[in-house]
Amino acid sequence: MTTYESKIVAVKKRAEDIFRVLADFRNFSPIAQDKLENWSANEDSCSFSYKGMGPFGIKIIEREEFKTIKFTGDEKLPMQFFMWIQLKEVAPYDTRLKITVKAELNMMMKMMVGKKLQEGIDALADGIATAFNAL
Repeated sequence: MTTYESKIVAVKKRAEDIFRVLADFRNFSPIAQDKLENWSANEDSCSFSYKGMGPFGIKIIEREEFKTIKFTGDEKLPMQFFMWIQLKEVAPYDTRLKITVKAELNMMMKMMVGKKLQEGIDALADGIATAFNAL
């Protein structure tokens, strides 16, 4: 598996508040329903279709309260992956967030999508920080 790590971003919220939102797929429903087809979610998993493909599923496989959330995809996704979001509160209302993804990519896929995957993970970290900092 190839490992990709996001840059570390600062979030002006408590780790507990960030964790409570990100550790429950139901919290993504207002956003996901507009962008994904057939979205459904419970606390631990979600399923969806995208541009006529799917349904795909993602599930939370482990939570370490206020520190880490680990995800994986179901067998219907085109590649096996594991993702985790790490939170470290360095001061009250000052939390650092980092995303790590391990993906099963052959050499050709690494060459084709590796850079885009890295950019996407960095953009996801930035997006999460921006969303929380705007609240």
